[in-house]
Amino acid sequence: MAEEEKEEAISSEKLYEFKRLLRKLKEHRGSGTQMISVYIPEGYPIHETSNKLREELSQASNIKSKQTKTNVTDALEKIINHLKMFRKTPPNGLVVFSGNISDDPSKRNIELFSLEPPQKLNVSIYRCDSSFFLEPLENMLETRATYGIVVLDGREATVALVRGTETQIVKRIHSVAHSKIKVGGQSAMRYQRDIEEKKAQYYRKVGEAMDAAFLGKVKGVIIGGPGPAKEFFMKDDPFNYQLNVLGVVDTGYTDDYGVREVLAKSDGILAEQEAIKEKKLVERFVKEVVTDGLATYGLHEVIAAVESKQAEVLMVSEDLPFRFAEYRCNKCEKAKREIVKGEKAEPKDCSVCGSKMDADIDEPLVDELIDRANKHGVKVEIISTQTAEGSQFLSGFGGMGALLRYKKNVGQ
Repeated sequence: MAEEEKEEAISSEKLYEFKRLLRKLKEHRGSGTQMISVYIPEGYPIHETSNKLREELSQASNIKSKQTKTNVTDALEKIINHLKMFRKTPPNGLVVFSGNISDDPSKRNIELFSLEPPQKLNVSIYRCDSSFFLEPLENMLETRATYGIVVLDGREATVALVRGTETQIVKRIHSVAHSKIKVGGQSAMRYQRDIEEKKAQYYRKVGEAMDAAFLGKVKGVIIGGPGPAKEFFMKDDPFNYQLNVLGVVDTGYTDDYGVREVLAKSDGILAEQEAIKEKKLVERFVKEVVTDGLATYGLHEVIAAVESKQAEVLMVSEDLPFRFAEYRCNKCEKAKREIVKGEKAEPKDCSVCGSKMDADIDEPLVDELIDRANKHGVKVEIISTQTAEGSQFLSGFGGMGALLRYKKNVGQ
């Protein structure tokens, strides 16, 4: 299997977990340069990295600030000990972060985070800074499988990039060729030559736009449009030979809607492309709901289906605006679980003694639902809001749904 295909195969749940970890790492800040990031590419000897870190450890004794010196030393030792667990780097390489993540400058909490990235690392990095160095991992989110879409007729063309579930219109091109000839004789021949030249110029402009937008950036290209213009364009072959045209499809439009038409008609061409997978999944869910079939939605209904293993697939929006919180009263020990809306679980009044209750646990509801699904062996699909179907799932069904294995009998 090609590397690009392997990269595409990452599940929506694993991608969400990867994004979640990056968000968590991004929140940690150190006072001074004491947050350590180590990137080890696949095949690079672990012992050589350990030796370099030991050199850094000896250099750390020169740090003037006692607090920074202690934090850097402890973080380096933690990483060196962690690397002893590996005989060789994992297939995609290894990334390790360590540093003092305490929000209180007077306290120390040296933590270590280790992961195998979803794509192969091609860099070896050691960085000690005031925050973890995340750019190579963030770039992996941007470089997942990308496709080029071109829709055109004899008058206009739209060039677009599709990455994951996101569609970006790159360029719109208009033809200046005459559509009809109303003269005869030699004038008609002259006009015909003029039309052919202008058509050739138009096709070249489209080809140049494709080269600029797609070359070295996309896995493949799909051409669409109404009428025969797309076939004439393909016959002219005005784009770089390195662009891999995956297929040609008929559409009724050449604008943004035409791009969506191409995606909708390219199931066989892009069977694994995220936007199409998401579209088909949401459409299946909506059909089951409308026909009172094997689907349910709503917080309590979805949790019940997951807990009872009735759910086959948990579907949850990555932009779900709710959090799962566990409160405990410091005065009377009253405990309480709640689903709250917002970016943070705010303090509550204790219903027993009236004291303020802070949240011991405060995390996105998405994470809680995923944990429950994994515990009960239920497959998870994270639904984006980058597609019309994903937005419909969030606004129309609250962003929580489940495809079911079976339907419970009435009264069961």
